[in-house]
This record gives sequence, structure tokens and C-alpha cells, in this order.
Amino acid sequence: MVGGVVRTDDGGSIASGARAVTSIGIDIVDPRLQASVERVMAMVESELRDCVFSADPFVTEAARHLVEAGGKRFRPLLVALGAHFGDPGSPLVVPAAVVMELTHLATLYHDDVMDEALVRRGAPSANSRWTNSVAILVGDYLFARAADLAADLGIEAVRLQARTFARLVHGQIAETVGPQAGEPSVDHYLQVIGDKTGSLIATSARFGGMFGGAAPEHVEALAGYGEIIGVAFQLSDDLLDIASESAQSGKTPGTDLREGVPTLPVLYALGDDDGDAAARRLREILAAGPVTDDDLHAEALGLLRESPALKRARETVRSYAEDARARLAPLPSGGPRRAMESLCDFIADRTN
Repeated sequence: MVGGVVRTDDGGSIASGARAVTSIGIDIVDPRLQASVERVMAMVESELRDCVFSADPFVTEAARHLVEAGGKRFRPLLVALGAHFGDPGSPLVVPAAVVMELTHLATLYHDDVMDEALVRRGAPSANSRWTNSVAILVGDYLFARAADLAADLGIEAVRLQARTFARLVHGQIAETVGPQAGEPSVDHYLQVIGDKTGSLIATSARFGGMFGGAAPEHVEALAGYGEIIGVAFQLSDDLLDIASESAQSGKTPGTDLREGVPTLPVLYALGDDDGDAAARRLREILAAGPVTDDDLHAEALGLLRESPALKRARETVRSYAEDARARLAPLPSGGPRRAMESLCDFIADRTN
């Protein structure tokens, strides 16, 4: 294993199920469950590469760009775990996981164009390596490949994938346009995260239960868990950007602050009309927009780390994590449920 990747005999690579599970905070104690999840993840990795192949070598290269860059593979992992509430050996589980990851990857190509990103997963973004037009078209190609694969799973899978995609687009539009008149900024932000992040993670967990043959009530519980845990994970990333050091978050602290991204702690700070002199000074800095000056950035980051806004944001994350845990109550106890509960613990604790 090198850098979280298992090298294969033919010179290719597959994401390590064990490393991927650990990287997002899912603790699998049962070795049989661990082995089963790793088998699914290895097959997903192989299928991903096959699915993005094109007769045009350039399209293949561009489409494999982010596949080969790696990633957490959070969505396929939830498909794999969700399938263990039924039959994880069902031949539909791996294709269902691939549909979810292809859909996610497609959104990343489009996101990088909108954000004018230069790097994605430690590699040059597709738009910076080629052009915005190529990145958009490759994203479209991946959406099409996902839909094609979903068709093999049945009409319900096609419908769910399409509706999930619609929510993703709604979320992106809402984020781009901003809150409507009179809409609280925090409510708007949470809705955007639910649409952009929670929706696909919810469908991933649902697909695991569906195509593993779980009972309908268990499928619904999995979908509810996926929605909430997806929002919780994104919110915890917001906090890590402020509260952590580079080694923990994987990026320079305060990147969102420097880029003017209004994350939850910032929105709480801006919405606090009272407070002491430190809170007023923090609002003054944040209200001016992106904090690009190094001295102001350091000051704002320090004030945020000591602010009631950060404490309130931590409480919000913990509330979502506990809500996600509650959604698991209808599921039978055992290794798969414990693994999903461990993610709730990880998210609740990772920003303290």
C-alpha cells in the first residue's frame, strides 16, 4: 500500500477500502464486515475505470483524471455498508455504488469551473489542465455514463438518480443566487448543503439498502441517515477550516475566510448583533468580504477561534450528528449499524 492506494499487478491501482473507511471516520470492528466492504470497494474502483473509458483517448484521459486522483469514496462506502442490511453480495450493489460516485465526480468537474479552482485532490483541476469547456463537457459525459449505468438497475434507480441530480442543481443555483429577500442566511446555507451534499449521500445510503434487498423501512432509515450525516460532515469541514491546523484539515487554515466563502461560523458571527468588542471587531472584518490581507486574516482567524459563533457552530454539528444517529434506530443492531454510528461519533468529536 502506498499513500492509501493498493497497487495491482498490472500497474493500476484501487482505493484501499481500509484506508478509505478510516479517512472519513468510519470504524469497522468486525473483520468480516471490513473484508466484505473492501471487496466491494475494490470492485467499485475497477468498474469506475471501465465506465469512463471512451473510444476517444482524450476523453478517456480527461474522464479518468479525477478517478485516478483518488478521494474519500464516501458515497460508494455508504452503498457498501447499506447493502449489509440485506445481501451485500447482490450483483447490483457495485453498479449502484459506481452510479453514485460517477455522479459525484461529474459535479466536481462543474464545481471547479464555477469556483475557478486550480487544484483538485492534490492534482491540477481539469479546467486548469485543459479548459473550462472541456471540464464542463467531461462532467456532462460522466453524468451520462452514470445515467446509462443506472438504466441497468431499473426505472426506480433512473428516477432517483435524476431527482438527486435535480436537487444538486437546485442547491448550486441557490448558492450562486444567494438568499431570497427575508430568508435567514443560516437557513439558506443549511438548505444549500442539504441539496448539494446531503442529497447524494442520502441516495447512496438508499441505493445500498435497495440493491442489497433490505426491508423498505430499513431503506428509508438509511436514506434519512445519509441526508443528515452528509450535512453534518460538510458542516464539520467548515469548522475544521477555522479551528484546525493544516495537517488535520489538509488545507491552509482559513482558506474559506480568505476566499470569502460564508461558512456556518462566519454566518453566526455576522448574525450576532450583540457581543463584546471582539465580536464587533470580527463582524467589521467579515462584513468587508474576502479577507485577503494577511494581518487582517490572522486577526479574523484568531477572533473566530475564540468566538461564541464557533462554539455555536460546534453545537450545531453535534446536533446533526446526534440526529443522524437517531435515524439509525429502526435498523437491526450489529456491525453495519455500529460502523455508521461510529461516523456520528467521529463527526461530533473531530472539531473539538
